[in-house]
Amino acid sequence: MQTDWDVLSLLTKKNIYMGLFSKLFGKSNNDNKVGGVEDYMTLVRVYFQASLANTLGINNLAMLPDLRTFKSTLHIPTQNNRLGAGERNQCKKMMKELYNTDDNFFKEVDQSIRKNCRKIQDVQVYMIQFQGFSQDLMMLLGNLMKFKLRMPSFFKSAIKSMTEKTVNDILTKNDFDDPGVMKTAVAIRQYNKRLGFTQEWITNFVFQIVMLAKKEPPKAEDDK
Repeated sequence: MQTDWDVLSLLTKKNIYMGLFSKLFGKSNNDNKVGGVEDYMTLVRVYFQASLANTLGINNLAMLPDLRTFKSTLHIPTQNNRLGAGERNQCKKMMKELYNTDDNFFKEVDQSIRKNCRKIQDVQVYMIQFQGFSQDLMMLLGNLMKFKLRMPSFFKSAIKSMTEKTVNDILTKNDFDDPGVMKTAVAIRQYNKRLGFTQEWITNFVFQIVMLAKKEPPKAEDDK
């Protein structure tokens, strides 16, 4: 049972998060919706940037714009004169509170960064690779699942099973009828060969985005 203090704490956190996301996106604070796809992907980028800073010893916040806004908005102190550690812990806490993100998500991101980024010059290439990977993955997933994505959110287990199958097809199937689909699937596999994420990680990542997208209202059409 929630106490008055628990409710106040939740409201305070929500106001802080709204302030953060409004600064990152230029959102109006009148928008009470916190925790959608855009917000989720922002925190994903913040976590990647914090892990990069901590791993490589980056101290120039100009290289890490999302992390810079995150740090200044939440007034996170630098731990042991090393950028990234405190910010990474705070971002992890927020993602767990807002999205129930499990520890394996963060573990695989950290492993991928350690594998691919040994010097500061590797950072830009790595982030471009992850951006290409995630964009192609979501585009192809939407193309292959199509009407299945219209299922109501309360069919969560069924949607998860279909997402698992589709991700498996993207990573392993070699007989897609559409040459364009096959080409994109191969590109995703090449990206992930470098990034090193497991199939389970990829499935959970895209499933989170799918479920968040289903909760968002459809965008209003422009006035004609």
